[in-house]
Amino acid sequence: MFVCLCNGVTEEQIRNAVCAGASTMAQLGACLGIGAGCGTCQAFAAQLLNETLRIRDLPENRAAA
Repeated sequence: MFVCLCNGVTEEQIRNAVCAGASTMAQLGACLGIGAGCGTCQAFAAQLLNETLRIRDLPENRAAA
């Protein structure tokens, strides 16, 4: 699903960026362009960021990384 229509960024791209190390909206903006256009995507992108960080940082996922 597209999250940022201005830059064509999908939910999967956001989750992949977080799994690759992005941990802030500024980092997502730098690597994917989130929020660089109209800004409508920022709330949902932040929700995905936080959700993915919680999953990424679970002990069983950190051990697998």
